[in-house]
Amino acid sequence: MEIGRAMLLALVILLVVCLPAAVVLVCCGDDRLERIAGVWPRWRARRRERRTIAGLDRAVDADTLTRDIDLTEFDRPDRRPVEQLAADLWRLRAYRLGRGGRPVVWPLLLIQAYDERLRLACRCLGVPEHLTELDGVDREIERIRVEGALHAAGLLLPAATTDHRQRHR
Repeated sequence: MEIGRAMLLALVILLVVCLPAAVVLVCCGDDRLERIAGVWPRWRARRRERRTIAGLDRAVDADTLTRDIDLTEFDRPDRRPVEQLAADLWRLRAYRLGRGGRPVVWPLLLIQAYDERLRLACRCLGVPEHLTELDGVDREIERIRVEGALHAAGLLLPAATTDHRQRHR
């Protein structure tokens, strides 16, 4: 009988010692199980994402996209950043259309400044332009074409009309 009592005492002590661990396991076990069970779907999602990015890299060859862009143009210290050119184009276009909040006093100078910024942006992004060679309606048409070509090259410019916003395609 003495061995049975010793075993029972050992079992009660083990139960008292393990009871907090059992309570924690019951209370927080679902969190641990979710963490363990969530490893596989997260791994699959990361793998799927890497495969998608690799497929896009193969589909869009970066060398063909940048073939026509003169990259030495970006290294010049006197070159204005493309972001600054875009901001200038937005501001000048607003003044040109009369939305700048100030009266347009020098419309010819504004148009010349806008065309100059368009030429600089075209030079930076490798877009062909013929603004200096044209005048009148032909220059207006060329200006709209250049704005569209710059937009296609990734430079967001203000819309041609005052009521609509340009959308990326």
